[in-house]
Formats: sequence, C-alpha cells, structure tokens
Amino acid sequence: MLANSCRNCNEIHVGPIGHPFKSCKGPRAPSHRGLHEWSKATIEDILLPIEAYHLHDRLGKRIRHEQRFSVPRIPALVELCIQAGVEIPQYPVKRRRKPIIWIGKSEFIDADESELPDLEPETTHRPILTEIPDWEIEPPSSGEETVSLAEETLLAWETMIEGATKLMKKYPVRVCGYCPEIHIGPSGHKAQNCGAYKHQQRNGQHGWQTAVIDDLIPPRYVWHVPDVNGPPLQRELRSFYGQAPAVVEMCVQGGASVPENYKPTMRLDVGIPLSVREAEMVV
Repeated sequence: MLANSCRNCNEIHVGPIGHPFKSCKGPRAPSHRGLHEWSKATIEDILLPIEAYHLHDRLGKRIRHEQRFSVPRIPALVELCIQAGVEIPQYPVKRRRKPIIWIGKSEFIDADESELPDLEPETTHRPILTEIPDWEIEPPSSGEETVSLAEETLLAWETMIEGATKLMKKYPVRVCGYCPEIHIGPSGHKAQNCGAYKHQQRNGQHGWQTAVIDDLIPPRYVWHVPDVNGPPLQRELRSFYGQAPAVVEMCVQGGASVPENYKPTMRLDVGIPLSVREAEMVV
C-alpha cells in the first residue's frame, strides 16, 4: 500500500497518488494555491513518534528545567507501559511493594519493606524493543499474504488503542494545552520548552491538562479512498468522502474488513456521485 506525504506540511494520504484538495498550510502554500507537493511517506509520517521523559520514580520530584537534557526521553507509550509494570533493563524504575505514607499535602515517605522477602533477579530478559532493520523487511509476495498482514496489523492497532486507553485510566497522562508535549506521571514536568504561540509570555512553561488517547497516539486521519483501482478522488466531490486513521485506511486498502467503529467516519453509507454534474443534482 502506497502512502504519500506533503513536502510543505504534515498532511499525508494513503493511495497510489495524493489527493487534489487545496488544504496545504505550509510556508509555500500561497505559491501553490494550497495544493500539496506529494512525496513518498515514511513510517514516522504514519505513526508520529511522540516522546516523553522517562521517570525513575513516578512519585518523585518533578523534572526541573535544568534537567531537561540529562533525563532520557523515550516513546510515550513505552514509558506508560514501564510505569504499568513492564521491565526494560536499559530503563530502570523504582517499584514499591507497599503503599506510601502521606505526611503532608505533597510530602510522603516510603513504607518499611525490610521485612518483605527479597525479589529474585531475572536472569534473562526478553527483548521488547528489538526492531527489524529496514533492509530485512520484505513486502508480501501474494494477495493472500497482503490480506493476512493487513488483518494482523489492524488487530494490533485496535489492541494497542484499547490497552493504552485502559492504562491511562490507571496511570495519569498529561498533555500541554498549547503544544503536543506529553508527560507520563501525576503532574507535568517543569522544563520550559514549550514553543507554541506566545510562549514567551509564559516563559516557555507548559499548561498541563489531562490527556486523551489521541494525544498519546495521534490517529493521523486521512481521506478514505473508496476504490483504490478506480478513478482518483475529485476535488468537487470532497463533501462525499469520509476519513479514517492512516493505519486503518492502509489496512482496509490491503484487504482487511472495516471495523464497526470507523464506518461512520469513513462514510461508507454515503453514495458517491459518478460525476460533478450528478453531484450538482443532489438535493
């Protein structure tokens, strides 16, 4: 399945060719009258790499501005899973086996765990963050493999969204109200690295608020192509087309069944006119 990204803005399109809609907001958009300049997309265009600071102690002191370069940053979803209990040797974290004891509004002490038995260290760790090199990735060799891969990818996407949503109800996630900065923890960090509009008035400080699943895993909605082998999308029929997350659209074009929760946004129940003249006759 082919995917295209605009050279001047962050818009993407899943299909053989890019869509013709004049929706480019990049710096060169006026000279192109809003038309996109399409090029081949990468995996980072489909799945945005949202990163967050790794916390050794999620209940410890907040990260100060002076620590913004010393504290490692990892994918936000990985940090959420680590705080939920996943063990990754290169990212250690403090685990408590007893509830903390609050001595003030924002002060606490750890409970005595000396009488608890020592935990046996794990001798082997299963590599979780192992990635397949690009040169080892081979595309499907047949139509059946394409459909099977599309169904597996769509199932993994839905499983990830459902699991992350459940974890966010247990472990708080914060997002800046001005920029896309994410923080996994009870309260946001103090690093003054917000670069949104008028950030000088706030001295670069973030405006933390409760995050939703789309902040942690941006869905990257794209236009739904009704027929990949048919005519391309037409600019005059834009109001008849639906949208879906880029991963879902790619899997559907690969042969996977459309999930029920995405059918309304993809507007599968809307009949698309065959021509502009037919669209003008629609009441």
